[in-house]
Amino acid sequence: MKVFFGTDHAGFEMKEVLKEFVGGLGYDVEDKGAFEYNKDDDYPDFVVPVAKEVLTNPSCRGIILGGTGQGEAVVANRFPKARSVVYYGGNTDIIKLSREHNNSNILSLGARFLGHDEAKDAVELWLKTPFNEDERHIRRIQKIETITLKHCPDFYKRI
Repeated sequence: MKVFFGTDHAGFEMKEVLKEFVGGLGYDVEDKGAFEYNKDDDYPDFVVPVAKEVLTNPSCRGIILGGTGQGEAVVANRFPKARSVVYYGGNTDIIKLSREHNNSNILSLGARFLGHDEAKDAVELWLKTPFNEDERHIRRIQKIETITLKHCPDFYKRI
């Protein structure tokens, strides 16, 4: 599986650590930036390329980082079929359930709230937890994917 990474300055250091870690777990890693620390960069510039990769290749996953991970997840979830979830510490059951029940495909990490070891543990759990494919979870994901088309039918005509 290929894992795409993207972050602004707030998650830059952690991204570098996690890329090496994820590669060491045997995953193919691709960095979408930032490629250097720049305190004035903007997270959408690095989250959008990750979300586009995940959108076009369902077998891939994305890991995005920011100060809280919240804004990054908001950006990623603007894309159809993106299911980005935020983790910034605490009970890791939320990570496991995000995979089992929601088939999350982008993990957004709050780098200002996580240590490197805690982030590594979260990423490994997220990457290794499978979607359980229960009918009810598939049905719910299908409903999520139709929201824009159902409630904003002209949306895609405008872009």
